Formats: sequence, C-alpha cells, structure tokens
Amino acid sequence: MSKQQITELLDLAKKYRCVEALFVTGEQPEQRYQEARDWLRENGFRTTSEYLIHASETALEKGLFPHTNAGNLNFEEMKELKKTNVSMGLMLENISDRLTEKGMPHFLAASKRPKARLEILENSGKLGIPMTTGILVGIGENIEEIVDSLLAIKQLHQKYGNIQEVILQNFQPKQDTRMRGEPSADEKYFKIIVALSRIIMPKMNIQIPPNLSPRSYQSFLSVGINDWGGISPLTPDFVNPEFSWPEINRVEENSKQAGFDLKCRFPIYPEFFSFISKELQEKMEKVQDEEGLVKKEYWR
Repeated sequence: MSKQQITELLDLAKKYRCVEALFVTGEQPEQRYQEARDWLRENGFRTTSEYLIHASETALEKGLFPHTNAGNLNFEEMKELKKTNVSMGLMLENISDRLTEKGMPHFLAASKRPKARLEILENSGKLGIPMTTGILVGIGENIEEIVDSLLAIKQLHQKYGNIQEVILQNFQPKQDTRMRGEPSADEKYFKIIVALSRIIMPKMNIQIPPNLSPRSYQSFLSVGINDWGGISPLTPDFVNPEFSWPEINRVEENSKQAGFDLKCRFPIYPEFFSFISKELQEKMEKVQDEEGLVKKEYWR
C-alpha cells in the first residue's frame, strides 16, 4: 500500500469509529524479492520495518492505535516499533520440532521453527511489549504437543508478564498451499483444545477468530474464550480472505444469547496500559473521551 492509500484507509477507519490499525506483512520481503527492495526504495524506505514505523506514526496521527504482526522481527526493529505500537503479535503456532521435519507442515518454513519464534517472544518480554501469540490447531499435532505449546506460552508470561492474549486458531486449508487437500480442524477436537487452554491458563485472555468458525463461533463461549479479536467494517481478513467477517451486530446478538455482553476495547487490554509510554497512554485517553468509550469496555 502506498502512503496515500494508508492515509485514505485510516481516514475511513476513523469515520467508522475503528480504534485499531492492524499492520500485517510478510517477513522482511526485501531480503528475498527485488520487487520489494525496489518498491521500498522508490517510496523512501530502506526496510519493511521503516515502512511499518511510518505507517504506525500515520495511524497515531489519525487517532488509531497500531498493532503490528510482521513475523520474526529482530530486537532493534521491535524496540523501534514499540514507540508507536500499543501491542504486537506473533503466533507461536506450535513448539514441536517434529512438525518441522520432512513431510510435516513447517518443513520448509524456517521462520516458524520453534526456536526462532520463542526468541522473538522472549525479546518482546525483555522489551516489555504487550504481546498476542497463540497456537494453530489441526495441523497434525498431538495432544502432548498442544500442551507443551500452551505451557511454553504460560512460562513466558510468568517470566515477563507481557502476554496479553492467546489466539487459538483452527486450521483451514488454502488452495495455494501444499496442505490444500487436508481437512480443516475437527470442531469437537478444537473445543477440547479451547477448554484445555482455559484450564492451563485460567486468567489469560483467550480468543478464537469468529470468521474461521462461521456457523458455530458463539458456542465457543461455553468452553472458555473471552475475546473475538478484531473485526473490520472496512477490510477483509487478509490472512484468511476466503472467510468473511461476521457482522458486529450479529456477533453482539449471538454473544447475548449465550449469556455474554459484547464490550469494546483497544488493541491493548486495560491491564497492560502500564507497559506503554505515557505519550501513548495520553493519546488513548483522548480518543476514549472523544468517542465516549467507557474505561475497560472497548470496541476492537
């Protein structure tokens, strides 16, 4: 997206009373693709990280709050992005080295090797960045590997206190991947994993993406989730474009029928406000006053 496109979309987002600007990119594409290097240079950037910093600054100027998920960023890149991002994200997916062996889903994905992902999450703790992470369910893992992955996340949080949310994402096959012929995660199995996660992490914020369980997402409220993640009125889910967002009014209605009230929030949970700079806190308070949001009850 050009600088102009970013600005135009942020203006629209403000009009629709969004509060989060989610920035998702590939992992340092300029290292692999000449096209990416050329585009960055033509637009005045040396790296994707610089581009993200510019986009985050623009979002803040418009009164939206950035959350960046750009894969395996290095320590310095994360340190710089912390200045403008109220939170960041990186999925652990799974801690098992077995899933990186030949014939397994992460064999050719070097950046998804557990050691690499854990290092990034460790750096986020050292930097005091409110972090969203999670696991991918239904990719050939066994229950022991699920438990080990959840415990690894729990241990990181016990060490640094910065894991603000755990996403449990059910695998859905994509047509342009090697696993396109594999079945999606079984719903009963997925619910068992959700319930297990709540038992292992009783005080953690736990999310499932509602668009990846379009016919049954509300039923997961009974097994331990307390968050729906971000739902955009403007853009598709660029990571899973084949699954459209549910309408927020419908999510609210389904939540109420399940015995829950849908509340609004920023991309950083209130209990993590102390992790961000005073400047960012003041900007959030200003938007909170402008939009009439009740403290601890935010749209996301």
